Amino acid sequence: MLDTSLIILVVVLALAFDFINGFHDTANAIATCVSTRAIRPGLAIIGTAVLNFLGAMISTGVAKTIGGDIVISATMINELIIIAGLCGAIVWNLITWWFGMPSSSSHALIGGMIGAVCISVGFTALNGWGILKIVASLILSPITAIIMGYIIMSLLFYICRNYKPAAVNMTANRLQVVSAALMAFSHGSNDAQKSMGIITLALLSGGYIDSLEVPTMIKLLCALAMALGTSVGGWKIIRTVGGKIFKMHPIHGFAADLNSAVVIFSATLLHLPVSTTHVVSGSIMGVGAAQRVKAVHWNVAQQMVSAWVLTIPCTAVMGAIAYLVITNVLYAIF
Repeated sequence: MLDTSLIILVVVLALAFDFINGFHDTANAIATCVSTRAIRPGLAIIGTAVLNFLGAMISTGVAKTIGGDIVISATMINELIIIAGLCGAIVWNLITWWFGMPSSSSHALIGGMIGAVCISVGFTALNGWGILKIVASLILSPITAIIMGYIIMSLLFYICRNYKPAAVNMTANRLQVVSAALMAFSHGSNDAQKSMGIITLALLSGGYIDSLEVPTMIKLLCALAMALGTSVGGWKIIRTVGGKIFKMHPIHGFAADLNSAVVIFSATLLHLPVSTTHVVSGSIMGVGAAQRVKAVHWNVAQQMVSAWVLTIPCTAVMGAIAYLVITNVLYAIF
């Protein structure tokens, strides 16, 4: 009875994480088009929610990476460890959302799981190469986004050099709706799979399934949770991403969204989890630097990088603390 209750709790917490991830990361898909007034905020959120849902249904490769690469074997962990990791990630996401800081939900989830595993069964249960692959993709993706954002923006400047700025911005304003839609779809294709992977890992470790294959019902639930979270919107982070890094015009927003969508969807095809927050922020920095290096508010960027660096160690500590609290409470009850 207790095991069943714990599995249900894992599913509920994973869906809660997905929901929070949705409103925490809504800014990733719509901040640029809202800040440049390419589309009304309400319509942007509804469209993003729908596209997030559709994107979440197309693949499970990232889910298998999350479920299979954090620990050596699903038999080495249990539901309590996964619950503690999710609690650490959820608390961190809520804290960073409250302060309007664009932090990575992906980093939070990985950090929370690492902390919970280490405090419970020790470092030996961690899949070192798997975690290295995940962390490498999380680190390299924003760097790639900065470089590609700079290149794409420079190419657009060259292509549009003989056109009037007003005409360029009018065209870019319309195209930005398309690029924002691509960004929303790619966001769903990568981010929703992280909760799918965690739930599937819990089901496998509990003996409810025989292999690391995501059940269709879990795909639907995670996609729906992310879509509902997206529909709530994360206005504090939208303001930070959309305006505080770099003052954007429609041409910049189009370049940033298009670049982000390409980077994120490429990672999805490679079955690699990336932080959409990092990728979008990196794209905006690259696009801004192509305009003028001093146009980027590097002090805001520095604060964001600090949050990125702190996320995994902080959530690891939170995951470890959550495990100790949960086990002590259960010991006291039973």
